[in-house]
Amino acid sequence: MARFDVYANPDTEERKHVPYLLDVQNDYLHGLDTRVVIPLWNASALPLRAKGLNGELDVAGKTVVMETAAIGAIPTGELRRPVGNLAHQQLTIQDALDSLFGSY
Repeated sequence: MARFDVYANPDTEERKHVPYLLDVQNDYLHGLDTRVVIPLWNASALPLRAKGLNGELDVAGKTVVMETAAIGAIPTGELRRPVGNLAHQQLTIQDALDSLFGSY
């Protein structure tokens, strides 16, 4: 597991609107049984957005929106194979985290 890996949402019902989870935990914490993730919504399913906080990302050619304020931990066993990695979109991700935590 690596920071900025993207995983299919393990909750099949929720996956209709939130198809992915973005791992934002650093790569230096090993051996924990959880990972910190941000839900990634289908762009059309999250109409109200706060500038900076809800960054838009591209996952496999599909626009998704970060619901950064819903950040949380999920057991690592719930996360299967990553469907991609968004390290190349780190600036947008970090801006959203900075907006949430006040590091701007």
